[in-house]
Amino acid sequence: MNRLAHETSPYLLQHADNPVDWWPWSAEAFEEARKANKPVLLSVGYSSCHWCHVMAHESFEDRATADFLNEHFVSVKVDREERPDVDAVYMEAVQAATGQGGWPMTVFLTPDAEPFYFGTYFPPAPRHGMPSFRQVLEGVRGAWADRREEVAEVAGKIVRDLAGREISYGGPDAPGEEELAQALLGLTREYDAQRGGFGGAPKFPPSMVVEFLLRHHARTGAEGALQMAADTCERMARGGIYDQLGGGFARYSVDRDWIVPHFEKMLYDNALLCRVYAHLWRATGSELARRVALETADFMVRELRTEQGGFASALDADSDDGTGKHVEGAYYVWTPRQLRDVLGDDDAELAARYFGVTEEGTFEHGRSVLQLPQSDGLVDADRIASVRERLLTARAERPAPGRDDKVVAAWNGLAIAALAETGAYFDRPDLVDAAVTAADLLVRLHLDEHARLSRTSKDGRAGANAGVLEDYADVAEGFLALASVTGEGVWLEFAGFLLDHVLARFADTESGALYDTAADAERLIRRPQDPTDNAVPSGWTAAAGALLGYAAHTGSEPHRTAAERASGVVKALGPRVPRFIGWGLAVAEALLDGPREVAIVGPGLDDEGTRTLHRTALLGTAPGAVVAVGTPGSDEFPLLADRPLSDGRPTAYVCRNFTCDAPTTDPERLRTALNG
Repeated sequence: MNRLAHETSPYLLQHADNPVDWWPWSAEAFEEARKANKPVLLSVGYSSCHWCHVMAHESFEDRATADFLNEHFVSVKVDREERPDVDAVYMEAVQAATGQGGWPMTVFLTPDAEPFYFGTYFPPAPRHGMPSFRQVLEGVRGAWADRREEVAEVAGKIVRDLAGREISYGGPDAPGEEELAQALLGLTREYDAQRGGFGGAPKFPPSMVVEFLLRHHARTGAEGALQMAADTCERMARGGIYDQLGGGFARYSVDRDWIVPHFEKMLYDNALLCRVYAHLWRATGSELARRVALETADFMVRELRTEQGGFASALDADSDDGTGKHVEGAYYVWTPRQLRDVLGDDDAELAARYFGVTEEGTFEHGRSVLQLPQSDGLVDADRIASVRERLLTARAERPAPGRDDKVVAAWNGLAIAALAETGAYFDRPDLVDAAVTAADLLVRLHLDEHARLSRTSKDGRAGANAGVLEDYADVAEGFLALASVTGEGVWLEFAGFLLDHVLARFADTESGALYDTAADAERLIRRPQDPTDNAVPSGWTAAAGALLGYAAHTGSEPHRTAAERASGVVKALGPRVPRFIGWGLAVAEALLDGPREVAIVGPGLDDEGTRTLHRTALLGTAPGAVVAVGTPGSDEFPLLADRPLSDGRPTAYVCRNFTCDAPTTDPERLRTALNG
C-alpha cells in the first residue's frame, strides 16, 4: 500500500496498491521533491476514465516502470473531480503548450510546482508517433540531470505566459436583446439540422444551450429556438447515448448521430438533462420529454444514490464482459443471439427492429447499442414493455460497471434542483423527498459552522478539499429550487449563506468578475478563472444565476448587482462563442425577463386551492421565475410579506421590475401571467 490508502477519493484508492510510491497532492510531496532534488510527476484523472485505467494497467501497475519512477521522481496522483482547481491550472498549461488536452493528464513539474513538460496518455511502447511512457520518463530525467537551467527557464516562461492569459471580461454591463439575438444566430449557424445538436463528432449533450433556447423561446416566442431544443432532445433520447432500458445518459457520443456513446454515466450529465427534459415538457407537453425526465430521475435515485442519501459521481464505462476481461460498454450492448437467448425468436426479431440491433452491429465485434431508430409505425406497447423488462432483468445479471461513490457538492446541487422540479411537475413526491435527503446530507456533512463547503464526501466522511465556486453556486441553485418546490424557507436561508461566501471570497470587488477558487484557498501557480461552460455550467455563470434568484426572492440589491456585473462576461462572449456559455445566456434571459417573483398565499399546501396555484406557478415558463408559497403573514419567505388572501381564497401575486400585477385567485390568469 502507498500513501493513497487513506484517501477518500475512489480514483486515488484505485491506485493505492500500485507499486508506484504515490503521494496525494500536498505541500509535503513538493517538500519531498525539494529535499530529494527530484522532479514531480503529476498524474491527473478520474475513476470512470477509460484511458486512465488503461495507462494505470500498462504503466503504473508495472514493477519496472514503478521502480524507475520511485528512483527518479516524486509521483503525485490527483482526482480531477476532487481538485478541479489543480486540474484547471495544469490543463490550461497543457492546452496552451500542445493545442489539446484530456485525461489522463501527465505533467512534469519542478519542486515549486512549475510545469515544464506535458502530455496525456502515453503507451508502454512507441506507437502512432507517440513515444513510450518509459522514453518520456528517461527524457525528463535526463533533462533534469543535465539541463537543469534550461528546464527552469522553460518552467518560468510557462508560468509567466499563464499569468499573462487574462480573460477578456468585457466590463460589468449585462447583455441585452442584441447580444442574445446574436448568440441565437450563432447557434443556428452551428446547428446540425439533420441530427440535432451542435458541431461534429464527438457530440456532447448541450444541456446549458438547450436551457437557453427554451428560455429564449419563452421570453420572445422564437419558434426556431424551441425547434432546435426539441429536435436535439428527441435525437438524443432516441439515440444510443440514452440508455433505452434503464434510463439515463452516457457522457457523449463518439459519432455525429448519437449512436455509439462513451459509456460512462456521470451524475452531472443526468442531473442537467433530467431538468432540461422536464423543462421541455413544461414548454411543449411532449410525452417523450416527460418519459425521459422521469426515467432519468429514476435512474439517478436507483443507481447513483448512496447509503447516506447523496448521489454518487459516476458509473464506469468499462465492465467485465463475462470472461474476466474489462471491456468498454460490455454491460449495455447486445447481439441478435443474446436477444434470442433472453426473448425467444419472435420477440427477439421485434426487439432487433425496435432497438436497431443488427448482425453487423453498431459497435465493436458485431454488438449493437440499443437505440430507437424508427420514428413512426405502430407498435404493441404492452409487448415492447415486456421485452424491455425482460432485457433489463437479463442485463442486471451481467457484471455491473464500477461506481464512484464520491459525493461531489456541486453535482449534488444540480441533482437536487432536477429531482425537486421533476417531482413537483409530475406529482412524484418520492423524487422531492430524495432531493430533500440529499440537501440534508450536504448541510449536515459538507457545511461547517461558518457555512463553508467541503467539495466531496465518501461513506459519510467529508473530504479535506475545500469547495470551489461551482460548489457554492450549484448547491445554492439546488437549495433555491427546493425552496420554491417545498415552501420551506430554510433552503432560501442556506442558499443565502453560500452566496454570501461568493460575494466575500470569490468576487473581484472592482470588476465584478468571479474566480473559481476562494481568495483564501491554497495558492497555485495561477488562480483559476473560467467563465465558459464545460460538462457543467461554469462556476462564474452558475453563481450569477443563483445570485439573481436569491435577489428576486429577497430584494437584496447587493446580490442583484453582483449577478448583473458577473453577467458582463456573457455580453462579451455570448455573441462570439454561444455554445460555450449557454448557462450564462440562460441567466441573461432571466435578467431581461425580470425575473418574475411569484408569491402564493393560502391556508397551506394541504389545501387544494393553494396546491393548484403553487403547481401553476412552478409550471410557468417565464425565465428564472422564483416561487414562494406559505400562509398569510408567514415570515418563511420575504415575498410573502404583506400578501393577504383575496376574498378569503388562496391568492397569487406576480411582480417584476418593481411592478406587480393585480392579485389573482384564478389559476388560468396566473398561467397566462407566467407564460410569455
